[in-house]
Amino acid sequence: MRVVGEDIEQGVYPIEKARALAKEQKLDLVEIAPNAKPPVCKIIDYSKFKYEQKKKQKELKAKAQKVVVKEVRFGPNTDDHDLEFKTRHAKGFLEDGNKVKAYVHFVGRTIVFKDRGREILDRFTNALEEYGKMDSPPKMEGKRMIVILSPLPSNKPKKKKEEEQQQEEEEN
Repeated sequence: MRVVGEDIEQGVYPIEKARALAKEQKLDLVEIAPNAKPPVCKIIDYSKFKYEQKKKQKELKAKAQKVVVKEVRFGPNTDDHDLEFKTRHAKGFLEDGNKVKAYVHFVGRTIVFKDRGREILDRFTNALEEYGKMDSPPKMEGKRMIVILSPLPSNKPKKKKEEEQQQEEEEN
């Protein structure tokens, strides 16, 4: 197995020799790459190794992008003005980098107007084509007809755009 660590000559050693080197320094022999050929072990204090792993996990979690889904609700009898108003809000959500879940909720007997619901969602998605793309065509889930829009990669969130403008102004 390959052995690495501080104050140690890096190399390939038999496992007994690696254990002896670790014991000599009063440290632990920790396997860090079991799938490598030969496996890689590091001579280090095990608690320090666990601490470093937790720290790396925390950094990765902080860097991970959180997906926020905003919902926009329609009824099968939604008027043109309401549709435009909600479309403007959805446009803002997509510009901020959020996903938008739009749905037509059918209450009671309005379930017979599925064609109106599909028409509303089609008009909604067509109005937002340049800001987001449809993940899948409208589909029925219970009493709701749902469509999900994801922001286009070319649309940077407003906050990032503002930060870049400020940096450019500072550089000039």
